Amino acid sequence: MSAIRIGVQVQPQHATYANMRRTWAELDDLGADVIFTWDHFFPLTGDADGLHFESLALQAAMAEVTERAQIGALVMCNSYRNPQYLADALRTIDHISGGRLIAGLGAGWFERDYDEYGYEFGTAPDRLRALRRDLPRFKARLAKLNPGPVGPMPIMIGGTGEKVTLRLVAEHARFWHGFGDAARYRAKREVLDGHCAALGRDPDDVIHSWGISQGRLENAEELADAGVRLLTVSVGGDDRADYDLTTVKQVLRWRDERNAR
Repeated sequence: MSAIRIGVQVQPQHATYANMRRTWAELDDLGADVIFTWDHFFPLTGDADGLHFESLALQAAMAEVTERAQIGALVMCNSYRNPQYLADALRTIDHISGGRLIAGLGAGWFERDYDEYGYEFGTAPDRLRALRRDLPRFKARLAKLNPGPVGPMPIMIGGTGEKVTLRLVAEHARFWHGFGDAARYRAKREVLDGHCAALGRDPDDVIHSWGISQGRLENAEELADAGVRLLTVSVGGDDRADYDLTTVKQVLRWRDERNAR
């Protein structure tokens, strides 16, 4: 079985750019396998009008600041950008990073982003249909770009909807990301495996990424035993203090000990 890897989402809310930059560099030095941001226009928690920064620009900066870790977003909202433009922008960031970018994509869900920036929110089925329509457009443009990506630039799809999202994962994605306990993961994995079988794809070709509930190590053990190979932890900052990486350091030590067994 392949080694466990750890991803860290540095939430771009309630923090200065300088603090984010220092944190990305420290995580790269600490040995985080992947460093993520997210794709929103406003904070998701705390002061709703607090400090916040845009995702594509942050990913380009992450690419320059880091040297070893893969980078990306958990995940880019398909509704916010033309899929062909997004392919071009992410390809450019992949070059800046030297081939370390993961292209995280999802249907979107945060209504305030839509309302304030003038996007049509619609319904969840509407947004999923748009993602289903746009994934082939994203891939087709990526294949035409000159130059193409430096690295594999794998697609990660976030979400656990059983009828549409998991089928899209089986059809298009190298990585699948979700949240929940180990029982929920096992149930969703079974559905994903069924979609892979229906499409003639080896289920083991999809790398499973899953959020660790509150960074708890017991949750990490259960998920790793169940088959998750990339476990993610989120850290949030503010403009008065650095990001707290205490839990991240614990999880990285656990990763090393687990992989040495």
